[in-house]
Amino acid sequence: MKSISLNIDKALGVVTREQVNALEAEVKKGMEMLHGGTGKGSDFLGWLHLPSSISKAELDDLEATAAKLRTCEVVVVIGIGGSYLGTKAVVEAINNSFDWLRKKRENPVVVYAGHNISEDYLSELREMLEGVKFGIIIISKSGTTTEPAIAFRVLKKLLKKNIGAKAAKDCIVAITDKTRGALRTLAAEEGYKTFVIPDNVGGRFSVLTPAGLLPIAVAGISIRELVKGAVDMEKATRAEVPFAENIAALYAATRNALYAAGKKVEILANFHPKMHYIGEWWKQLYGESEGKDGKGIFPASVDFTTDLHSLGQWIQDGERTVFETVLSVETPAGKLTVPADTADLDGLNYLAGKRMDEVNKMAELGTQLAHVDGGVPNIKITLPKLNAYYTGQLFYFFEKACGTSGYVLGINPFDQPGVEAYKKNMFALLNKPGYETESKAIKAKL
Repeated sequence: MKSISLNIDKALGVVTREQVNALEAEVKKGMEMLHGGTGKGSDFLGWLHLPSSISKAELDDLEATAAKLRTCEVVVVIGIGGSYLGTKAVVEAINNSFDWLRKKRENPVVVYAGHNISEDYLSELREMLEGVKFGIIIISKSGTTTEPAIAFRVLKKLLKKNIGAKAAKDCIVAITDKTRGALRTLAAEEGYKTFVIPDNVGGRFSVLTPAGLLPIAVAGISIRELVKGAVDMEKATRAEVPFAENIAALYAATRNALYAAGKKVEILANFHPKMHYIGEWWKQLYGESEGKDGKGIFPASVDFTTDLHSLGQWIQDGERTVFETVLSVETPAGKLTVPADTADLDGLNYLAGKRMDEVNKMAELGTQLAHVDGGVPNIKITLPKLNAYYTGQLFYFFEKACGTSGYVLGINPFDQPGVEAYKKNMFALLNKPGYETESKAIKAKL
């Protein structure tokens, strides 16, 4: 079986291979801290051996529950951050982009809620679900996170109205804490099927927990292949794997060398629009993990060739503080050639008979050459195909490199203290009980 691969050749110039290799000792130390549980945030390392610890019985249970939810026309995944981004990334990458246009579908339409507080978004979703038999997967450790809690309250009420309270409980699955929290209490009272988010796995690392696996299975994607890919990457990136052969170690070293050389922004680029939400998930993973203590590479993402007609100018000629990591898919799933045209008014007959992917690959190569010539170092990650197995590899690779890179940077990659700042202000402004002092202070400031 092939594997995803990493090529740093086009990242060299601003930094040398010797400078990258000079970080081997620090990277090895970071990996040893991960595997030994001796670094900061070590109580959130449950993701490290998660792929290889998932049992057949757990997969059987997830698939059986997914089969029941697939009797619904629509399934709403309610969650925020890592509680939905990983799912959306996998579903958008692997399933047909236009499946929602099919009149007859094998699987329900999967939609998302609880990742914003937009009244228009939720009211429009509620309107479309009026009278529909839909399912809900509510993902929250506490059950009190504002965005998903509001969405769940609204949609649960609608579901009961649509099909009755007794039938509704069989269409709701709660993925939450094992023993405590408002959602755990509610699930016990109402009789919802439940799955557990392990205490030692943070949201942005949770795609291979039930939080990601259940909705991915509902969408008709093989979670066994996804997990198998992650298991194989877990083995390939063990701490004892030599530095030059360990792509997670090499990626962590290269990006830290570039950061030390003044490259403060990493742009994750793809030439495959189905990978857009992989970029969104990756931005949370690296931004929330590394952006603290006044440090951290800023993660951005682009969809090429689309964004070459907008952000391309800045990337080519703007401030030289960026480097790119390009996701490339070796073999497309479809097959389409450029047709010939007798009039050739658009001047495209020179492409007639060529596969679309060949044209796209030349755009990819041409862009890489132009950006490197323009002073933008390029790292390239290649997936043999865009399927569940290689996506599982990719997700685990990024997670392992992220934890390692954070330790090289000297921060705790597994906390997110800055996320709480807006919440405190919001609760104070809304006069939430218990925030009386903060409410008074913030209103005086305003």
